[in-house]
Amino acid sequence: MPITVPAYGKEAAGRLASMADVTADDGALRRFLHGLPGVDAVGLEARAATLGTRSIKTTAKAYAIDLAISMIDLTTLEGADTPGKVRALCAKGVHPDPTDRTSPKVAAICVYPDMVATAKEALGDSGVHVASVATAFPAGRAALPVKLADTRDAVAAGADEIDMVIDRGAFLSGRYMDVFEEIKAVKEACARPDGSAAHLKVIFETGELQTYDNVRRVSWLAMLAGADFIKTSTGKVAVNATPPVTLLMLEAVRDFHAATGVQVGVKPAGGIRTTKDAIKYLVMVNETLGEPWLTADWFRFGASSLLNDLLMQRQKLSTGRYSGPDYVTVD
Repeated sequence: MPITVPAYGKEAAGRLASMADVTADDGALRRFLHGLPGVDAVGLEARAATLGTRSIKTTAKAYAIDLAISMIDLTTLEGADTPGKVRALCAKGVHPDPTDRTSPKVAAICVYPDMVATAKEALGDSGVHVASVATAFPAGRAALPVKLADTRDAVAAGADEIDMVIDRGAFLSGRYMDVFEEIKAVKEACARPDGSAAHLKVIFETGELQTYDNVRRVSWLAMLAGADFIKTSTGKVAVNATPPVTLLMLEAVRDFHAATGVQVGVKPAGGIRTTKDAIKYLVMVNETLGEPWLTADWFRFGASSLLNDLLMQRQKLSTGRYSGPDYVTVD
């Protein structure tokens, strides 16, 4: 499955350039972000809950399960990670179900920068991408030169995608231009000598942003700065992806696309563990953004345990029997 890095067409680039005034200086950016409509929290949560009740037929469920598998960024981000563990995860990403080669591959394997070369070698020409966290993940507490070096090292090692974290302290302090400039600098650090670039996902850590209004503001800020994807969470805090927050980010992407013509992806991460959860998110994507976003190019799941549940449900649909966790590999 090819995964493309977005390229802005002439019309989209022109419309995006027309918004340059809102990022001309800190005051203009602040006025724009605080001028965005306030979020109706009750309405947002009600919409997310309603979409979560949609049921789908068996044939559609089979399609949704395979689609969800193909959208997974299969992740290991532990201090105890070893080259052997990363190689095993890569093997699982290429052939999630060793007993059924019709199972789709995952979208990417996500690792720390020092494991990028190992993952790249293990994946070979499988088509599964290597994603690397960077910018002092997960806290983001480092000087900008350190964050940029972190990014460049991962790209040089072969990372196809970079998952950066924003400076939440700067954002919550109202230093929006600092956050904007940092995202731009990391985007530039994703460039390769041949003119191509790694795909940039910007992690907000929404569980620390306090309000829905802040989630809407940071979504627009990141997209204006050039994010290819916006991502909810690191998976390292108590509150990670939730349906209301993801719906709000999907709506921001919809509105940004309407204003600029630029398509941006969304990645909820952390806390999505079951097939039922994954299908709820796919319904939200379809109802909010439509079919163009229902591909791994524009929607991802940041997950580790989700894949096993999807595989067990897939086996149940094909055999009529629920295999249980002993029939899938343990990451």
